[in-house]
Amino acid sequence: MKRRVYLDHHSTTPVDPRVLDAMLPWFTEKFGNAASRTHAFGWEAEEAVEKARGQIASLIGADSKEIVFTSGATESDNLAIKGALHFHRARGNHIVTVATEHKAVLDSAKALVRDGLAEVTTLRPDSRGLVAATDVASAITDRTVLVSVMHANNEIGVIQPIAEIARICRERGVLFHTDAAQSVGKIPVDMRSMPVDLMSMSAHKCYGPKGVGALYVRARAPRVRITAQIDGGGHERGMRSGTLNVPAIVGMGTAAAIAATEMAAESARVLALRERLRAALVRGLDQIQINGDLEARLAGNLNVSFAHVEGESLMLGLREIALSSGSACSSATLEPSYVLRAIGVSDEMAHSSIRFGIGRFNTEDEIDYAAERVIAEVRRLRTLSPFYRESPVAAARGSEGHP
Repeated sequence: MKRRVYLDHHSTTPVDPRVLDAMLPWFTEKFGNAASRTHAFGWEAEEAVEKARGQIASLIGADSKEIVFTSGATESDNLAIKGALHFHRARGNHIVTVATEHKAVLDSAKALVRDGLAEVTTLRPDSRGLVAATDVASAITDRTVLVSVMHANNEIGVIQPIAEIARICRERGVLFHTDAAQSVGKIPVDMRSMPVDLMSMSAHKCYGPKGVGALYVRARAPRVRITAQIDGGGHERGMRSGTLNVPAIVGMGTAAAIAATEMAAESARVLALRERLRAALVRGLDQIQINGDLEARLAGNLNVSFAHVEGESLMLGLREIALSSGSACSSATLEPSYVLRAIGVSDEMAHSSIRFGIGRFNTEDEIDYAAERVIAEVRRLRTLSPFYRESPVAAARGSEGHP
């Protein structure tokens, strides 16, 4: 069997061995329920949860009381959007969001519309994938309750100007939510300088375990209020009931602590790997297109369209390399990426796109191997395409289009 290379870190990341080491005792000898207040097993679990809460808060410049544990960013998005609309329904029912948001945001908003509880304005970004703060400001009305703009996009890695957008929302008295599942732990996030009211996070995007996440809920200046979406027991200060997943929470806290100390160095190393991959693809192939802004972008993200090649066919030919043609949550559909279509990429080029997600444990050797295999497979598939053979660039360079 050929070697395996994992380049799908936007879908999920492997659990860091240091995170696993921290988690393991909480499955066996330290198995108490953090809500059990009458004995040492529960006290011990509660102490571990509060330590993790503090580690996550420290990473994002927040107070530990502002961290509400959930099952992941999807639940956090649902809690933020639906919880804000339900609590503030007397003020208004209008939401502003962006066409390139994660489905957890878009579908939460659609559900509110379907139930007759909300009206939604969906903004379109520019061709780089960026939404202008002025467009957000123009969309806000006197009935707007919430603006939700993703921090870093899961398909094209574009980082939105959320600090500027959040300031506009604060000036207009509107709550601001951001899905930061892809950004927390990878780029600096500081609630002391960003007037964000609600922020969704997920452990498994940052080398922690699956099935645990958090919602940041601002506690002061202003105090943000939301309505719980899961009832029963009043856990997490009444915002999210349910027995806490102590091992996973310990893992998320440990992952946050590691990110806080290693983020800068890791980002520089991952960026160098991405640029190594990009340079190799540009040298080795013609008629390729990088999707999304290259400056305001996550270090480990590269989204590339290969003209005259079906993305699904390319991935089938690269089975030993873990890649994606879009969001992992939408990978069952053969429709072209809604994110790429929203930034003006044609259906043909969207169908030919591949998302490379580079992460903590990738090496230069893996990047070189992946580039070599992608180039070879694109060239092979293009020999089967009459459209490529008839293209002006291919005719100028030979039937296989080699540089």
